[in-house]
Amino acid sequence: MAFSGGSYEDVARWLWNFLTSHAKREQARIEVELDAGGERQGRSYGACLRWGERRSAPLEFDYKDVAEHRGSLAWCQALAARVRAEARALTKAGGLGQAGAR
Repeated sequence: MAFSGGSYEDVARWLWNFLTSHAKREQARIEVELDAGGERQGRSYGACLRWGERRSAPLEFDYKDVAEHRGSLAWCQALAARVRAEARALTKAGGLGQAGAR
């Protein structure tokens, strides 16, 4: 569990990288927007995938949960599957004409 724990900012950076990596495996133009400020600071993260003008449903994460489990292969595999499914749904909903939108 070398990656467990970490400061709020370290975990936010790890989460953004993880989400981006797995979303882009489905569509290279998908971007991840991570909300870690305001009332969330130090407690939670919100994320959504963006593809052109389309956005996924919000993904919610508890800071302590991510910090505690980011070193767990099973937890990471489940999160990767969730993110990839969201990315596939987002791109299918957009149809072929959406691929060039930004």
